[in-house]
This record gives sequence, C-alpha cells and structure tokens, in this order.
Amino acid sequence: MVAPPGPTGDRYRAAVTDTDATPPVQRAAAFMALHRPGDPLLLPNAWDEGSARLLEALGFEALATTSSGFAATLGRLDGEVGRDEALAHGARLAAAVAIPVTADTEDGFGPDPATVADTVRRAGDGGLAGCSVEDFARRTDEPIYDRALAVERIAAAAEAAHGGPRPMVLTARAENLIRGRPDLDDTIARLQAYQEAGADVLFAPGLRTLDDVTAVVSSLDRPLSVLALDGCPSVPELAAAGVGRVSVGGAFAFAAYARLVEVATELRRHGTYGWWPDVARVRVTLREAFATGAGSRYDRRP
Repeated sequence: MVAPPGPTGDRYRAAVTDTDATPPVQRAAAFMALHRPGDPLLLPNAWDEGSARLLEALGFEALATTSSGFAATLGRLDGEVGRDEALAHGARLAAAVAIPVTADTEDGFGPDPATVADTVRRAGDGGLAGCSVEDFARRTDEPIYDRALAVERIAAAAEAAHGGPRPMVLTARAENLIRGRPDLDDTIARLQAYQEAGADVLFAPGLRTLDDVTAVVSSLDRPLSVLALDGCPSVPELAAAGVGRVSVGGAFAFAAYARLVEVATELRRHGTYGWWPDVARVRVTLREAFATGAGSRYDRRP
C-alpha cells in the first residue's frame, strides 16, 4: 500500500509541476493542491453536464457530483441510483469540463472492502480526480458501519485510489451527525482512524458550529471538508478555523428545482410569465459557458 500523504498532500505535490507525470497523476495532484487549510476550496456539486459547465464558467476550480442531485434528475430519491449509473454519470461530468471532478460514490456501493476498492478503481478509470466513501450503512437498525469494518473499507479504498496508474484523492466521510447520531467524539475518532487508513481529505457532514469545526480541525493532520448547511458558519469563518474545503451537496440542484416549482406555480395558478427577465439573463450566461473551454466540441450554432 502506498504510504499516506503528509499534512499538506506530500503524495501529490511534486506531480503538480512534473511535466513527465501522466495526466491522471497531474489531475489528482492539481485537485489535492486546491485543498488549502485556511483558504478553503469552494467545491460546488454539479448534477448534470450543463450545471458542471456553468459552474466551471463561473470560475470554480473544481467540482463534485451529488448523489441526491443526480438521483433527482432521474426522478428518484437519494440512495436509489446504482453503481454503474453513478460511475457513468461521474465520468460524463469529468469529460464535460477541464477542471478536476470528484465523485460522491456513497458507501462504495457495497459493505465489503473489496467492493469499495473496485468502485474506487472504476471511478479512476472514468477520469475522476477523486471520490468519497462514507460510513453510512443504509440500515435502520445500524445506520453506521462498525468502526473496525469502516476503517477496513477506507484502507481498501485508499489502496485502490493511490496504488494504480490513475491515482485519485480519497475523501473519507463520517456520517454520524446527519444520520441521527450526534456523537462528536466518535466522529473525531472515526476521522482520525480514516486518516491513518490513508484518506487524503476528511469529511463530517453535519458540523454546524465553529466550536465543533475547530475541534475537528485541531484533531486532524489532513484537510477537513465541511458541508455548507443552513446555519453553518460562513466561508470566512470556516477559513479562519482552518477548514480546507467547503461543498454544498445537493443544495444547488434543489435550489434550481425550487425555482422551477416557483415559475411553474406562477404559470398554473396565475397564468403569468414573470420569469422571462431571469430567462433572458441566464441564457446569455449559458451561451457563453457552453461555447468555451472544454465545450469547443459542442455545437455553437446560434
């Protein structure tokens, strides 16, 4: 197994400027270099190729997928998308933009470490710069994987992420706080164990107070990712606490759906078209986004 990286991503640092490094190595290096504790990477979650292209055009340096947002595009709930669909979706997003993309691969789509490792390898084969593996077991009786098994799963994921020709940045997620288990001590212990197992970035969705964020940051040697939730500290506050990454999960996707509900309700209830000024503005932005960068292969007709 490849040795774990140091606190600032030693595994990838040399590859950022190594012109002899393979494109997959450079992609992972570029993504890891964006995780700057105190100057966090703002990582929006795209739900389709169009949203990915738009977010890239708006200046974001990297993107993540969102399992809940992608499921919504299929008319499903989070957790109802299979592995093949999720990996194909991640590959499409990675191909649609020129910036690094990391995938939400949920629990690795199976409880055993071998399945998790296979999922991670397949994510790398799809051109992704990273992926995340969570410890949510999707069981009502025991929603979180036993810690020992959870660590085995992350170790297998880390070996797959770091040991092949297509290295990736591995994010390990401790899901306690959003799964009805508000146990910060256990969350920290899990993140520390996942760090030792080889994870590059640690993520505990559900952190909402600066005190809790600071406690987690101070307990780790690698970048902490925070989910931007309602009531969560602002990005400047998170930066001051030493956070290395801030993501939004499915929030942007559901904000778009919220706007759809508003304009559709206006049409159905009132028969009016008050949304047209917004449409005119966004069409200009979309036209620019879809006709630049990686989109040079897209149709640019008027």
